[in-house]
Amino acid sequence: MGHKKKTSLKATLQSQQTRLKNKEKAAHAAEAAELKTKHKGKGKAPALRPIIPFMFTDKILLIGEGNFSFAHALVIDPPLSLEHLPPSNITATSYDSEEECYDKYLDARSKVEVLRERGAVVLFGVDGTKLEKCNALKGRRFDRVMFNFPHAGKGITDQDRNILSNQMLILGFLRSVVGCLAEGTIPTPNLSRKPKRPVDDDDDDNVNDDEDIIDASSPSTGQGARGTVLITLRNVPPYTNWDVPRLAKTPPKPASLGTPPNPNYKLLRSFVFHRKMWKGYEHRMTKGERAHGRGTTGEGGEDRTWEFCLKD
Repeated sequence: MGHKKKTSLKATLQSQQTRLKNKEKAAHAAEAAELKTKHKGKGKAPALRPIIPFMFTDKILLIGEGNFSFAHALVIDPPLSLEHLPPSNITATSYDSEEECYDKYLDARSKVEVLRERGAVVLFGVDGTKLEKCNALKGRRFDRVMFNFPHAGKGITDQDRNILSNQMLILGFLRSVVGCLAEGTIPTPNLSRKPKRPVDDDDDDNVNDDEDIIDASSPSTGQGARGTVLITLRNVPPYTNWDVPRLAKTPPKPASLGTPPNPNYKLLRSFVFHRKMWKGYEHRMTKGERAHGRGTTGEGGEDRTWEFCLKD
């Protein structure tokens, strides 16, 4: 019985992969047609200011912090709007043990020392899919939980199996993070311009991921709002095949009997993640520097962050 359920989950995810591949073919054709149209037009639309998805009052949890360069940038040299963010509001975690982290990422030790000196909390051996088992996080709630460039790191060469492995990672994280999110009302974005399609439609095909749909100067949550989850990935295949928005909004049923259902999230916005806004931030692959860890995380495209909150 249990094995049958597990196969059903796999079939569901693989069906989504097939749908996405067809969607991408259509998207490429539409993009080519749009580029031709743009070349005929006059001038360019003004660029939107980069979005800073935090407020200086936020309590922030960072998951999977490779070499801790993002946490370091957030504490040491943040964007102007975050200059009064207390380092003690930041908790940065690594899946690796402290020894493993320093062995994989040669610059991690110095960054961790600075973070701790400033008052930030640094935790090692934290599994993003089992946050409820981390004693240091029990009873704590956060306004923002950010997972930049998640990857299962299993080295699976078969693309479909690799996609499935990472989808299971995302589902596990979205299920586990529920207990870490601040409770409150659903955040109300201050839109800088109207999206062409509604952002919380049940079908994520109706989400316009190519536009920043919120005022860059105004984060989506305010006082009394529930915590949000931010996931950043390269917006090109194979990462787009993970179908993160759909996994969050309409997750598949659990793989085995007795397992609680996966939570449903509301997509608040998606926006370009500008690495240059975080001084000193450098993406590191899960395998680390000694396994050629300075990867490009996909050729072309852009880095994009999706922000969600729990549905009522």
